[in-house]
Amino acid sequence: MFLSADILVQGIMIGLFFASLVTWTVWLAKSLELMVGTRRLRRASAAIGEERSLIDARARLGSARGILPALVDAAMLELRLSADLTDKSGIKERVATRLVRLEVAAGRDMNKGTGVLATIGATAPFVGLFGTVWGIMNSFIGISKAQTTNLAVVAPGIAEALLATAIGLFAAIPAVIIYNQFARSTARYRAMVGDASAEVLRLVSRDLDRGEGNIRLAKAAE
Repeated sequence: MFLSADILVQGIMIGLFFASLVTWTVWLAKSLELMVGTRRLRRASAAIGEERSLIDARARLGSARGILPALVDAAMLELRLSADLTDKSGIKERVATRLVRLEVAAGRDMNKGTGVLATIGATAPFVGLFGTVWGIMNSFIGISKAQTTNLAVVAPGIAEALLATAIGLFAAIPAVIIYNQFARSTARYRAMVGDASAEVLRLVSRDLDRGEGNIRLAKAAE
């Protein structure tokens, strides 16, 4: 049916097959990224859960990678820059601002690439329908030229046209399902990052309540 279809319908089918390939590529790449990011975050959160200070937490993380070490480093940087200040509430506010920026960036980075899934899911059925309409128009033209409504003459052209819609649905349905799955997974990841950020802020608050000596320790650690 593909080989006997109109050249435009063939092009639409190829484009829809490519869109389906993109969908599954994004699924594989983002699934691995989410799995690795979530595992690192859980491991790091468990590691610093019982630490008493920010410096102890950073030492416990060591050379670990991920969003939580970045949050700890951002908090220590702000403590170092604010080492000559005594307003604890101002320091906490500035640390919280840095942490929020990192939270937003982490969520945005994890969400990259999923927008194409929404585009494919929304447009693929209509692209396939366009191919179907075009194919049926050509079938009607062929019927008029053949001057017959014999089913053996009509059916092949209509079947070729409907194939475009089928391929469009084949590309769109997985894209919508995968997009919704990633939306839920990304929301859970953002919640985990928020919890990690709150834990870092608690360590900062604890250090500040112990006195300025801990701020100087943070400066020395940098």
